[in-house]
Amino acid sequence: MTNSIPQDLPLRNDLIGEVPYGAPQLDVPVCLNVNENPYQPVPAVVDEIAEDVRKVAPTLNRYPDREHTELRQAFSDYLERESGVKLGVEQLWGANGSNEIMLQLFQAFGGPGRKALGADPTYSMYPEYARDTFTKWITVKRNADFSLNLEALLDAMEREQPSIILLTSPNNPTGTILPMDQLEAVLKAAQNAKVEGAAEGVHPVVVVDEAYIEFRTPGTPTALQLLAKYPNLAVSRTMSKAFAFAGARVGYLAADHGIVDCVRIVRMPYHLSAVTQATALAAFKHTDEQLSQVKHLREIRETTAEWLKTQTWHGKPLQVADSQSNFVLFGGSFEDRDRIFDELLKRGVLIRVVGPDGWLRVCMGTDEEMARFREALTEVLTELGNQ
Repeated sequence: MTNSIPQDLPLRNDLIGEVPYGAPQLDVPVCLNVNENPYQPVPAVVDEIAEDVRKVAPTLNRYPDREHTELRQAFSDYLERESGVKLGVEQLWGANGSNEIMLQLFQAFGGPGRKALGADPTYSMYPEYARDTFTKWITVKRNADFSLNLEALLDAMEREQPSIILLTSPNNPTGTILPMDQLEAVLKAAQNAKVEGAAEGVHPVVVVDEAYIEFRTPGTPTALQLLAKYPNLAVSRTMSKAFAFAGARVGYLAADHGIVDCVRIVRMPYHLSAVTQATALAAFKHTDEQLSQVKHLREIRETTAEWLKTQTWHGKPLQVADSQSNFVLFGGSFEDRDRIFDELLKRGVLIRVVGPDGWLRVCMGTDEEMARFREALTEVLTELGNQ
C-alpha cells in the first residue's frame, strides 16, 4: 500500500516526507524477513486460547483489568523459570508488543529537550520512537565486529547527557550479545551521569531490549539478573519471537517499580484488551509447547552461519556476524545488496535489506525453508558473482 497524503493536510512539519515503518509483507513461499518463529502453536494451545477467549467474550461490554494484574503475575512466573529471577508484579508491565513498551518509555523519559543514546547499527524503529516523542536520537558507532564500543558510549553519555540509554541484546540486526561487564559499566556510569535540562540529582534510565534473548546460547546471562542492583535499569521483553506469539502483540517491561509507575503515567487507559490478556494467559499455560522449537532454531542458526561462511562473493568468503538470535547478518561486501534481494525474491525467498550497506539479514525458518534459502542463494551468488 502506497501513501497518498494530500498536501493541504496539516501534517507535522517533521513528518513531511516520512513513510510508515515496516518490512515488506509479501505472499511468497519462503518468508524469512521479520524474525518470526516459523512454527505454529500446537493444536492444544490453539484450543486453550479459543476456549479462554470464549470465556471472556460475554464480558466485552465492560472494560478490561486496566492493570492486567493476572498477566503481570504470569510474566513474573515465566521470568523466574526462564532466567531464575523473581520479580514482583509491581516490577512488571505489559503492552501491545515491545514496540509499545519502548514508545511508553520514550513518552515517560524522553520528550522535547531530551536525548536518547544508542549504538549503531541497531533496531531501525528506535529513531522513530524518538521522532514521535520529540526526543533527539544520538548514536555511537559499534566496533567492526558489531560489539559495543564502550569507551565511545561512555564518552557520549558524559558529553550529550541523555535521559535514555538504549542498548539491545541480542542486537538487531547483527545478533550481537551485550556482555554483562559492559552493561554494568554503563549502569554504574549512569548512576552519576547528568541529564540535560533535568534537575540536579536526576540520572538517565538504561534500557536493554531483550526481544530475542531466549535464543541466546544456554548459560549466557540476561540483564534481568542486574535489576536488584540497579534501579535505573529497565529490561524490555516480548512474546513475539521465541514464544511464537507475534500475532498476539504482547510485550512486557521488567524494572524497578518506580520506572513502572512512570510508564503507567503515560499509558493509554485500558491499553491491553480483555482478549489480548486472555490470549496471553492461555499461551503461558503451555510455555513448554510455545518454546519447544527454540533449541532447534538455535541449531539452525549455527548451521546456517557456518554454511554462509563457506559461500563466496567475487572470490572472497562472505562475512557473517556472530549471532545469538534467530537471524544472521551476512555479506559485508554486497555492493548492490538490493539486486541480491530481488533475485532471491524472484525465487520465492524473502529476506531483509537492513543494517549497514553491503549486508543482508535472514531469519531462521523451518528446515524446508532454510534448504530453499540455501539453494536460492547459491544460485544468485553464482549467477551475479560471475558477472
